[in-house]
Amino acid sequence: MESEGEMPPTDRRGTEPEEILKAKYLDYCSAQVADILLLLTPDEMFVLAQDAARESGRSGELGYEEIVTLATERVSRKLALPPFDAWAIDYRDNPERYDQYIMGFWESELPSLPDG
Repeated sequence: MESEGEMPPTDRRGTEPEEILKAKYLDYCSAQVADILLLLTPDEMFVLAQDAARESGRSGELGYEEIVTLATERVSRKLALPPFDAWAIDYRDNPERYDQYIMGFWESELPSLPDG
């Protein structure tokens, strides 16, 4: 039961423009991928990148940036992230479920919004 004067979650956040929701979604997804990458040891990341390189037909030595890129792409593909439309509906209903995972980078991804 809600306390007196408290608005339900959909009334608090349900009016955010779609470009803000999309920026928050990308931030949320990035945070999920980063959390997985941070759990990997350097050796595990190297093996993951080697497997991804092999699958894509790449050969030769992998530099550090290539290892990070390949590992990030692999984790992004394998991680079960919700599609934007489903995420946006749930975010509007339960922003507190996601806000703890949003790093704040979404603000820098927005075009300048007119003052209103």
